[in-house]
Amino acid sequence: MNRTPADGPAAPTVRTVLGDIAPAGLGICDAHDHLFLRSPQLPGQELDDTEAAAAELSAFRAAGGAAVIQWTPYGMGRRAAELPRLARESGVRIVAATGLHQAAHYSPELLTRVRPELAGLFVAELTEGIGGTGPRAGMIKVAGGFHGLDRHARHTMAAAAEAQRATGAVIGVHLELGTGALDVLDLLCGALAVPADRVILGHPNRSPDLVVHRTAAGAGAYLAFDGPSRAHHATDWRLPEALAALTDAGFGDRILLGGDTTTAAARSVNGGPGMPYLLRRHRERLELALGADLVTQFLTANPARAFAADWTRVPGGSR
Repeated sequence: MNRTPADGPAAPTVRTVLGDIAPAGLGICDAHDHLFLRSPQLPGQELDDTEAAAAELSAFRAAGGAAVIQWTPYGMGRRAAELPRLARESGVRIVAATGLHQAAHYSPELLTRVRPELAGLFVAELTEGIGGTGPRAGMIKVAGGFHGLDRHARHTMAAAAEAQRATGAVIGVHLELGTGALDVLDLLCGALAVPADRVILGHPNRSPDLVVHRTAAGAGAYLAFDGPSRAHHATDWRLPEALAALTDAGFGDRILLGGDTTTAAARSVNGGPGMPYLLRRHRERLELALGADLVTQFLTANPARAFAADWTRVPGGSR
């Protein structure tokens, strides 16, 4: 439906692979995960089995899940054409990503081809469809480096900021081992003028620096604590402390939770924690420490707000 100025501003919506929905319709949300993923950095552990993806969604749904945000960006085997069918058959809402990861995940030839028109690629995938005819992306994914931002990261983030200004889409940022959060915010929200509430910082739990967490949340960014059941990342045992500190400081509305399944071995259908773990052991553990109401807020109200955008101001936005 076309709107006129008299209609007033449109309400923000979440862009799923089956169309735009009201934020409240997102439901219990895994705010950072992967159904499909390929990278030369993960040889032999590719997520490219559609039957396994369907089984994982079914298990997540059975655990009470309603939505999954797939952070797999351009060129990493996100299998966008499969996502609408998987969403329909599972009953789980899926949000797809555009964007670009670290250079190490791509061939030099691909990077040479896409870098000159990166912002245009992101905007097209957000507004027209992935591959021109596929489902539309609902977020932008980029990445920092370990305690720093190289030339590739800065170029990619500049393109993401341009696409964000054109569409309103949120930018999700992979923090390498949880580091570099404040450098990312200095670039995106300082130099590139992206509103802080349009930035989601992924993996802050992997560097459990409570001062950095509080500073990032205080700036207005969302923090996606993800990848539970990774003891070597201090993900589980330090998380209640980190979330309690943020909540006590008044930043409970900045917290998101996700599973971040990145290898075939990590799928629940292959014996790993997978997507259901977020809503089983992990949720139970957090509720014991923080209370059920607060954890439900992390899984519902916060992602509904974080991933919503006013898409109708963009050409093609009301398709």
